Amino acid sequence: MRRIFSGYAYGPGPRSNCWWDETVPAPDWPVLEGEAITDVAIIGGGFTGVSAALHLAGSGVSVALLEAETPGWGASGRNGGFCCLGGSKLSGTAMRRLFGSSAADVYEASEEAAVHLVHELLSSHGIAADTHSRGETQLAHSEKAARRLSAQAEELQRAGEEVEFLARRQLADHGLNGSFHAALTTPVGFALNPRKYLFGLAAAAGKAGARLFQNSPALSIKQAAGGYKIETNKGILRAPKVVIATNGYSSEDLPEWLAGRYMPAQSTVMVTHPLTEAELQAQGWFSQQMAYDTRHLLHYFRLMPDRRFLFGMRGGLLASPRAEAGIRHKLRQDFEAMFPEWRNVETTHCWSGMVCLSRNLVPFIGPVPESPGMFAGLCYHGNGVAMGSYAGRILSDLVQGCRPELPYSPAVQKMPRFPFGRARRVLMPPAYAVLGLMG
Repeated sequence: MRRIFSGYAYGPGPRSNCWWDETVPAPDWPVLEGEAITDVAIIGGGFTGVSAALHLAGSGVSVALLEAETPGWGASGRNGGFCCLGGSKLSGTAMRRLFGSSAADVYEASEEAAVHLVHELLSSHGIAADTHSRGETQLAHSEKAARRLSAQAEELQRAGEEVEFLARRQLADHGLNGSFHAALTTPVGFALNPRKYLFGLAAAAGKAGARLFQNSPALSIKQAAGGYKIETNKGILRAPKVVIATNGYSSEDLPEWLAGRYMPAQSTVMVTHPLTEAELQAQGWFSQQMAYDTRHLLHYFRLMPDRRFLFGMRGGLLASPRAEAGIRHKLRQDFEAMFPEWRNVETTHCWSGMVCLSRNLVPFIGPVPESPGMFAGLCYHGNGVAMGSYAGRILSDLVQGCRPELPYSPAVQKMPRFPFGRARRVLMPPAYAVLGLMG
């Protein structure tokens, strides 16, 4: 594998002490040994890969999925658990300018459809994933941001959207007390335990007939008679069609086309001990809304059903034990600044993982150019719960040669390269610096 971070980023260090690991045991998938044949080979056992496996197997297609590590090891088993609108980092105006109004409208419809798909999957497969929150709340970190939120709320309300705006004086009464100036709630989305959701999807995929393998990293993908030959550490998988679903844990050579087209970026999360009633009242935060602030390098947080508080942020441009310790320290500092009455609340768990960005700031979902029968879904910009699940559904249609039933925008069908090739991480420090100055 050729990856652009050091080996530490892809090892056990960043994910050590992940809270989700303690909430549900991982299923014991077998290791691929010897040679196997399938209709569709899927590389990557996160939301995208498992969703694709479930939908394909449910249509009677023979599927085999290869996970390089253990189930839930990557981003899908260690993210913040926000199932919400998102997937792109473009504003609506920017998307219309770049892709046109029609493509932008379809993309916006796909974001909402993605949330509804996850809700449908949870319901239809009886997956208990500790869901909560009525939509998602954005909190203004400054007076200027509060004015922008107010204007945005008015615009959405004029368009018939059922959003709720709260001024600063109203926040405490709604259990949203902290260093915030206003709030805007969009009633689409909910929070969940991502590991429970992923394993529920995997169980449903297995029941439908998908074969799921762990500790079976794809070491090479080569075109061969009848399709593709995928070599793992202990076996070979042959298939006429392949789905790449590796997101932030992708490799430059799996396939070669992917080189330079994705940008992994770290996100770090902490969880507190279960908060007492006195601790909740002291800070004045007792809402179960999933929330994020208006900073460009945002923070995201929520009070979970067991009263632990989850708090996360983007960051971490280097990968080493020292850098990991530094970003975890910074995360704790920001938590205490935003929730000062919880300065003495213990952090019981803290971990990091990779989100994935594209150069054009939209996901990619589609066929891999010049590779007949190969498809890929990745780059969800930190919103992989909904959009990754959705990508898997769209890919299942494309693999079968079907026009997707759900909204499928032209905006997600191209994936340009970043400059600087494998050295493209040099773009991140100046980009983060600019975003930090912008607030």
